[in-house]
Amino acid sequence: MTTGLTPPDAAGEVNEVRKRYERRRTQGIDWRYNLLNPAVWQMMHERQRVLLRLLHRLGWQDLAQKSLLEVGCGSGGNLLEMLRFGFDARNLRGLELLEERYAEARRALPVALQLNLGDASKAQVQPGSQDIVFQSTVFSSLLDDAFQQRLADAMWHWVKPGGGVLWYDFIVNNPRNADVRGVPLRRVRALFPEGRMHARRVTLAPPVARQVVRLHPSFYTLFNTVPLLRTHVLAWIEKPSS
Repeated sequence: MTTGLTPPDAAGEVNEVRKRYERRRTQGIDWRYNLLNPAVWQMMHERQRVLLRLLHRLGWQDLAQKSLLEVGCGSGGNLLEMLRFGFDARNLRGLELLEERYAEARRALPVALQLNLGDASKAQVQPGSQDIVFQSTVFSSLLDDAFQQRLADAMWHWVKPGGGVLWYDFIVNNPRNADVRGVPLRRVRALFPEGRMHARRVTLAPPVARQVVRLHPSFYTLFNTVPLLRTHVLAWIEKPSS
């Protein structure tokens, strides 16, 4: 079912994204991204703590009253986290390009939570309707600058004044993976020139994390005290109220 979205593009960057994710899928289950891997759950817990502190700092006491839309919701893991944080399923929405991931998310998430399949940049979302528009490691998979800007413009259009874009992505290139590229903060600022950005570097570099947790999971926290070893940014890009 594709309610709310126009059909995916037949060519261009959308098709390239499909090919990139298909290459990853055919590689099978990768222990590097398995939640049973100590490096992975340490990264997840760190991100959760930083995000919860951010929501607290915004002064939002009742998350059930807030609306959130995730661009590229994948299999629904982040939206499940948002439900645990206190968001109401009726105020959550996910957009996903890939049919297989959309189907997995639909199985995992409450029926009350709206999911749409297709090109997110063409999504039919009411302007100024969302308190939060969230993306997690989506833009690093978009290698076309014009498409990045097109999607960023759409996301900004959906945000309410006083709300913002919640951004989690890596800022450095991965020399072993030509299907992704880092999105440095200067690029994020260029994508959202009207936004007021508050950013924090997070996530111990995954290759380092995988090595040090072999000694002990607590070494993740120790090595993560070195800012230069953090490869991702969690940012809140606020839309001014006036």
